Amino acid sequence: MNQLSINSSKKALAGAMALAVALASTGCADMSATQRGTATGAGAGAALGALIGGTTGSHSSGRTTGGALIGAAAGAVIGNIWSTRMENQKRAMEQATQGTGVQVSKTDDNRLRLEIPSDISFDTGRADIKSNFRPILDRFATTLNENPAATVSIIGHTDSTGSDAINQPLSIDRASNARDYLAARGVSPTRIVVEGKGSREPIASNNDDAGRARNRRVEIFVAEPQSRG
Repeated sequence: MNQLSINSSKKALAGAMALAVALASTGCADMSATQRGTATGAGAGAALGALIGGTTGSHSSGRTTGGALIGAAAGAVIGNIWSTRMENQKRAMEQATQGTGVQVSKTDDNRLRLEIPSDISFDTGRADIKSNFRPILDRFATTLNENPAATVSIIGHTDSTGSDAINQPLSIDRASNARDYLAARGVSPTRIVVEGKGSREPIASNNDDAGRARNRRVEIFVAEPQSRG
């Protein structure tokens, strides 16, 4: 391989690696937890695809960049795994939340998602965990302790009542209190990331009481990252 081909390959590989970083980080401030998980997996996949494309004997920039794009698509799927432990955790939480209004689902990027409505989790304008939210968190803590490989993202939301100066810290406090409750039950706080969205991501209209009640919520995402060892 001549020097020109080597330089071309290096440039293509660098570009593909930059693509990997961009896929993993672009728009993180405005992305949902599910979207961020997908982007992170895509970024890791792009990096892997770039390396494969750059070392398979073809040294064209098109092959290396193409490898990154293929890897990105795969990484978006395999960033997290849906293991037997995750399935068991989903079933346990479905049983624990039956009849409560809590929504339990599997996301497209292999995360377990719990949507906790306001009538279960927090009173209006407050971040104190309500008594009927505690049994759900108790069971949730048990499932997390049974799956130590899993990581957790807790996101607090508010309705549009009040200013951002009030809503943003309130949403963070709600997520933080849920984290602290889990930590008190043996879940390492290093496994938990908290975030507040204030009123920026409504799922219903804020023009009536019913809609505002839906928007006052906590979302919890559980992920088991794909092992790459």
